[in-house]
Amino acid sequence: MLGGLLGGLSVLCFYAPATWLASGVFKATQGQVQLQQARGTVWNGSAQLVLTGGQGSTDEAALPGRLNWQLRPAFVGARVQLTSDCCTAAPINARASLQWNGALIEVADSQSHWPAAILSGLGTPWNTVQPQGKLTLQTKNLQIASNAGRMVLQGSLQLDALEVSSKLSTLRPMGSYRLTVNGGDAPTLALTTLDGALLLNGSGQWVGQRLRFTGEAMAAPGREAALGNLLNIIGRRTGDRSILTVG
Repeated sequence: MLGGLLGGLSVLCFYAPATWLASGVFKATQGQVQLQQARGTVWNGSAQLVLTGGQGSTDEAALPGRLNWQLRPAFVGARVQLTSDCCTAAPINARASLQWNGALIEVADSQSHWPAAILSGLGTPWNTVQPQGKLTLQTKNLQIASNAGRMVLQGSLQLDALEVSSKLSTLRPMGSYRLTVNGGDAPTLALTTLDGALLLNGSGQWVGQRLRFTGEAMAAPGREAALGNLLNIIGRRTGDRSILTVG
């Protein structure tokens, strides 16, 4: 009987349905990240990745195609590999492990490409801006640790938003931008303009678990009329500038 019970548990774990993983992701992100139409098992599966504004929100946006995963047990943790036909030229590999006072996620150096439109699913302010364009995400030596409830970031992350446009402006595209996050004792964030008529810049820093960011947006000479509505909405208008603040 004991052998049969252990055998049954082993089979159940090996063939655990992908919906179990989808349920765990839903709970961990409070519904903002969802794996819908999950197929396969916890260990080898795929699903439609959907971003939402969270529970009670009607905003949602789905990634084109399906997100595929492979999950493998590792010492006090697991290894995961993610692929998507639309967005990953090479697999994204990561390792999650338990630590004394929390957990650690280590992401192998990678580059991936995502549609900016998926951000609209996250609700305010993205549902108002409704960005269009391409997002290129690069990671280097990226480690995210949770230590006694405190997030610790090491390594770097670079997000390039290319040929960005918005329903709030007739100008298409408005420009291309780079967001850089560098880890350390006090992780920093920097926003710069690569090119375009909408000029964005700013910097920020995580103080404890809160991000404090200050920046500004303005139109290049001759583009004020096309970008005026957008500048009025995305920040606090001061003359020809719009002040951006978080935290």
